[in-house]
Amino acid sequence: MAEEVLRTADGRAKTALSRAHAASWRAARAAGKPLPVGTATPPDRPARPAAPELLAPRDMPRRRPGTPAGRTALLHAVAHIELNAVDLHWDIIARFSHVPLPIGFFDDWVKAADEESKHFNLLCDCLEAAGSHYGALPAHAGMWRAAEDTVDDLMGRLAVVPMVLEARGLDVTPGMIDIFRNAGEDGPVAALETIYAEEVHHVAYGAKWFHFLCGRHDLDPTETFHGLVRRYFHGALKPPFNEEKRAEAGLPPDFYWPLAEGNLPEVPS
Repeated sequence: MAEEVLRTADGRAKTALSRAHAASWRAARAAGKPLPVGTATPPDRPARPAAPELLAPRDMPRRRPGTPAGRTALLHAVAHIELNAVDLHWDIIARFSHVPLPIGFFDDWVKAADEESKHFNLLCDCLEAAGSHYGALPAHAGMWRAAEDTVDDLMGRLAVVPMVLEARGLDVTPGMIDIFRNAGEDGPVAALETIYAEEVHHVAYGAKWFHFLCGRHDLDPTETFHGLVRRYFHGALKPPFNEEKRAEAGLPPDFYWPLAEGNLPEVPS
C-alpha cells in the first residue's frame, strides 16, 4: 500500500489512493483483523507529476504575501510541502518495515499520511478557488533531501522529519493564518487552521517513537537528538519557536534551543 502511493505521480491521484489505503487499514484494525505488515522496495524518490518545475532554493522567486499573487504562491508552496509529507509518511512505513515495531507505529504514520493527504487537497481547493492550481508555479527541489539523508536511519528520520521540519510548521503557520485572515480570505484560513491543529499530532508521533527507540537502545534522548540533527539537518534551527505547541507535541526546549542559530558549536575544519 505504501509503495503504491509512492509510485503514483499525480497529486490528486496520490492522495486519493493514500486516503483509500488509510481507510482500509483503519477498517481492518477496527474489525480486529489488522492487515499484515510485510516488506517493501520503495523507490529512492517518489513519483512526481511533470509540473511543478522544481528549482534550487536560491532560484525560487520571492513571495510577497501582501498581494493576491503572493498569497497564491504561498498556498502553492505549502501544498508542495504537504504533498511531500504524504510521501514521507508512507516512506517511513515502507522504508523501515523490516524494523521490529509495535503495530501502533503503523497506526500513527498511516493516520499522519491520511491527514497530510487531506491537507494537500484542502490547499489545492484553495488554489483552484483563486484561479490557480498545484503545478502552476515552481516549487522547492530540496524537499526530499531529508528522506535521502536518513534512508538507512530510522531514528535520524524521526529526528529530522517530524521533530525538526514538521515542528518548524508549528512555528510559522500562525503567521500564515494571520496573513490570510488580514486579507479576508476565509478558505485559506480554515485550511491552515486544520493543518495547524493536526500537525501537532505528527510532531508528537515523531517524539513518541523517537523516545521509544531511545529506550530500546538505552540512549539519552536529548543527546541522541542533538547528534542526529547535527548529522542530518543542514543548518541551525531558526527561532522564534512556538514553545507551547512544541511542548504539546512532546518537544521540550532543551531539545531544540541548543540547536538554534547562535548556539551551535564551531565544527572543526
